[in-house]
Amino acid sequence: MSKTKFKTWEEVRKNLNFTPEEEEQIRFEEELIEATIKAREEAKLTQQELSKKSGVKQPAIAKLENLNRIPQTTTLIKLLYPMGYTLSVVPIKKKKKGTKKIASN
Repeated sequence: MSKTKFKTWEEVRKNLNFTPEEEEQIRFEEELIEATIKAREEAKLTQQELSKKSGVKQPAIAKLENLNRIPQTTTLIKLLYPMGYTLSVVPIKKKKKGTKKIASN
């Protein structure tokens, strides 16, 4: 059995051989959670206060914010709606000819 040690997340990620769709899903989930945290902070709400407004238990909010759990759509709407947000579907931005996608960490 190989005992390869990785030094960076980028090395681990390359070894996992994600498909472009899987990469997009991971990026989307990270951005969605970051946006939910930002909305809570901009509303100046603690996790406990958001829990009372949304009906989502505070430990579940903490797990979501620590990237320990990917939320279901219904949970996200419960969290976002009391803060004045919702979810939407938008077209994928096409990259311009001659440009390369820069890998993010």
